[in-house]
Amino acid sequence: MGKAQERLVDGLYGLGWAAVKKLPEPAAVALGRRIADSVWKRRGKSVLRLESNLARVVPDAGPERLRELSRAGMRSYMRYWMESFRLPAMDPRRFSTDVEIADEHLLREAMASGRGVIVALPHLANWDLAGAWATGHLGIPFTTVAERLKPESLYDRFVAYRESLGMEVLPHNGGAAFGTLARRLRSGGLICLVADRDLSASGVEVDFFGAAARMPAGPALLAQQTGAALLPVTLHYGETPRMYGRIHPEVAVPEAGTRTEKTAVMTQAVADAFAAGIAAHPEDWHMLQRLWLDDLEERA
Repeated sequence: MGKAQERLVDGLYGLGWAAVKKLPEPAAVALGRRIADSVWKRRGKSVLRLESNLARVVPDAGPERLRELSRAGMRSYMRYWMESFRLPAMDPRRFSTDVEIADEHLLREAMASGRGVIVALPHLANWDLAGAWATGHLGIPFTTVAERLKPESLYDRFVAYRESLGMEVLPHNGGAAFGTLARRLRSGGLICLVADRDLSASGVEVDFFGAAARMPAGPALLAQQTGAALLPVTLHYGETPRMYGRIHPEVAVPEAGTRTEKTAVMTQAVADAFAAGIAAHPEDWHMLQRLWLDDLEERA
């Protein structure tokens, strides 16, 4: 991406943040839906990839059903962006009224134990809104990791935005981030990681909807190294502005096996929890990229 293109991208995102934040909520919802439908009708690569991914999640769906799901998926994805643009200006009291998370006692109890907690989420609904719920409703600050975006100024916007919601944001730069996350956990803190896609050499191969995919080893490794509780969380949308979710039971560290074997078992358990949430609400899974290994091999 050239410098001029980077400036254009950054300017467009900045315009979106400024303009959408000021729109009345019904107008923002309607705008998001119009944009989503326009993108969906063009049948570009992202829409086709979303349909291909959804075909694995709902294997008995015919072409018409997949088109319905992908249209709903694009509307859900654009809802995420519209909400995210508006989150910094939202009344914090709405984090209690508009977000309902089942079994939140599992998170409260794990935090009260002082062990530290790792929350692992897939790209379902609005994970930023879930973070705002944790800081605003539960009063629990947390640390997360963000991949460096191009241009750098856009990455800086995302970091500033998430920090305005009460999050500590670390750049995704390997060992340094891992060490900081481990320190936060040892001091009894909370970290939240989006963990349903990892194409790096360190990714753990899992069975996901009947085929091989790779997911990050980080959550399982951190739990083993620090003794923190690993809790998968899945989310889904209701009618605007409601969002729902579930905190799944702790993924325990196996008593036997090597570190690699334990990591594989734990990451598979996280993948299974993700699969349950995604299967229940496939239209809210914002996976517009290749994920399964055979799709990646086909591209190569």
